[in-house]
Amino acid sequence: MNRYHLVHVTEFVYDGLVSESYNEVRLRPIHDDRQSCLSFRLQTAPASRVSSHRDYFGNWVHQFNVLNEHRRLRVEAESVVLMHDEPPPRAPLTLDQYEARRDEVADEYYEYLVPAPFVPHLPETAALAEEAGNASDGTARGLAASLSMLVHTRFRYEKGATHVHSSIEDSLRLGAGVCQDFAHLFLSAARSRGFAARYVSGYLVTAVSNQEGIGMEEVVGGQASHAWAEMYVPGEGWIGVDPTLGAPVASRHVRVAYGRDYGDVAPVRGVYKGHAGQRLHVDVCVRPALSDDGHEQLEGSAAAPAEPVAEDAPQQQPQQQQ
Repeated sequence: MNRYHLVHVTEFVYDGLVSESYNEVRLRPIHDDRQSCLSFRLQTAPASRVSSHRDYFGNWVHQFNVLNEHRRLRVEAESVVLMHDEPPPRAPLTLDQYEARRDEVADEYYEYLVPAPFVPHLPETAALAEEAGNASDGTARGLAASLSMLVHTRFRYEKGATHVHSSIEDSLRLGAGVCQDFAHLFLSAARSRGFAARYVSGYLVTAVSNQEGIGMEEVVGGQASHAWAEMYVPGEGWIGVDPTLGAPVASRHVRVAYGRDYGDVAPVRGVYKGHAGQRLHVDVCVRPALSDDGHEQLEGSAAAPAEPVAEDAPQQQPQQQQ
């Protein structure tokens, strides 16, 4: 089992004074039988009271308001997460066997089958699914693995090739993108093949060594959260694959939120009052799970009612997942 202390810092710097900032974040890791969120704390500067609830997909959403004038807004989320060992895989379901159960999946997971704003159904992605199916071992799990590898090899990872609002048509045209784009490509292809598939927001932690050879932890993407996909197979559950790596999801993938696409799981979003421009700074890192004296120092966030949001307020700049 692996235990991580994650710190996610988002800072907005404005050109002038702004006020009446209303925000919501999805930064608390998922707590289930595959990982345990042992502690979580959310802090803002300027300081604010925070309310929380679960959204339609079961994700934790924290809301906070900064009403006074300010030139900076800093959001810092800390969490300690314990990753559990993956259970042994069950007997694989063949693609022919899946066809007999498609109606069952459609009834239960319809929202993960239909087109979404970032995940349209396209002939190009349907062709990717067909190619992946022909290259697979004839099982649903094999199709997911083959499709993940196909996206990984067919598209190059290139920061700056796309932006947070890019469509999968952009990635298809450029042959490039980042993890957000690759997850969307996988979802479009899997859904076109009749599989329910969902977008996963989180962190990918990798082991590295410094110049002295001392082991450390870092987050892939460096200054952003990560994204991958899960495909549902009856009898096997949600199968996680990372098209950015072309590999199955492992114990170093820390899950934060699920959704139909990025729009359902954006780490930070909000609006504010004022005409000032803004600059966005994001930093994600991993620290030792315990303090020097062996104690965790995190507490739950406070709760307070949320205020109404003005419809014409400027939006906070969103984060692209890399």
